[in-house]
Amino acid sequence: MKYRELRRCSHLKVSEISLGCEGFMEKSREEFLEMFGRALELGVNFIDMYTPNPDFRENMGAAIAGRRNEVVLQGHLGSVWENGQYLRTRDVQKTQSAFEDQLKRLGTDYLDIGMIHYVDGADDFEKVFHGAFIEYCKKLKAEGRIRCLGMSSHNPVIARKAVETGLIDVLMFSVNAAYDMQPPTEDIEELFNPENYKNGGSIDPERRALYELCEREGVAIDVMKAFGGGDMLKEELSPFGAAFNEYQCIDYCLTRPGVAAVMAGCRSIEELEKLMRYYEVSREEKDYSTVLSRIEKFQLKGNCMYCGHCAPCPVGISVADVNKYLNLVLAQGEVPETVADHYKALAHHASECIACGSCERNCPFAVGVVEKMKKAAEVFGY
Repeated sequence: MKYRELRRCSHLKVSEISLGCEGFMEKSREEFLEMFGRALELGVNFIDMYTPNPDFRENMGAAIAGRRNEVVLQGHLGSVWENGQYLRTRDVQKTQSAFEDQLKRLGTDYLDIGMIHYVDGADDFEKVFHGAFIEYCKKLKAEGRIRCLGMSSHNPVIARKAVETGLIDVLMFSVNAAYDMQPPTEDIEELFNPENYKNGGSIDPERRALYELCEREGVAIDVMKAFGGGDMLKEELSPFGAAFNEYQCIDYCLTRPGVAAVMAGCRSIEELEKLMRYYEVSREEKDYSTVLSRIEKFQLKGNCMYCGHCAPCPVGISVADVNKYLNLVLAQGEVPETVADHYKALAHHASECIACGSCERNCPFAVGVVEKMKKAAEVFGY
């Protein structure tokens, strides 16, 4: 397992492959403990707990008893349990009651991340960020009852507004190669509508801008919907008309700027162990560019997808990383200090490019890499 830092969260490190809670929902206490224990053995240390289901919370409390310091818990604010079912709310009193219930059932006195439960619409954003709800969230953080504040969303415009407030440390966002082609929407169902993919498209600029903003500001993205609810894994359901495997989906997400972890909804130990083979399979088996590059109606030519297919560079330049930092600078219109530091830390820099063209011959998206290296050398000064 590899780990990434949540830069705004006291340098917490989380497993790149982490857990959503869906796969635990219908499990007995014994099944829950066995599967969660196996996840810890495999190096997983991060779990999202969007559900307010009391049985889930009590099972999770039993699973982390005596091991609280080994796990990073992400619980949701505004997700409550009423009349035996889940409900999203912005009522502060209900949110507070649900939060206290969560801590009690988990057997802890804090959450590592308090995640504002999904905000997709402009009206909801105003209600959350300009009223009593956000004040309650800020109070919890000030008291140390949540160590970091997050928000989940499926809408890049709303997510970007939230990040720009400076209040958000972690963003839970729906990321996969299909969703990245779609324009912003307040209706999550539109992301699943196959009609929206018939005419093809390219990377949505709002999504690209969001990822670059998060990378620049140190806001960690933890990914939901990496497999598109399973649609990405089946040729007949994939909006591309071609299936990805699980490793390609994970690799796509982990190569987006700002991403720290992928929340996977495993329903069995077998599924969990299969995903963990991501670190063992060949580069070819997780190379998502082999799927994207053969889908002609999607206009990806000229866009760096950070897939690393350009490697190996004869002088050792990490072309994908240089392109990522260059794009961050071009989006910002200046060289932020954090981006400059990341670029400086690279073993080799754009100015070392010998313009041999091997990267361009390898690139499945026809990116003008040599010109980009020249631009990066100009922007960063070396």
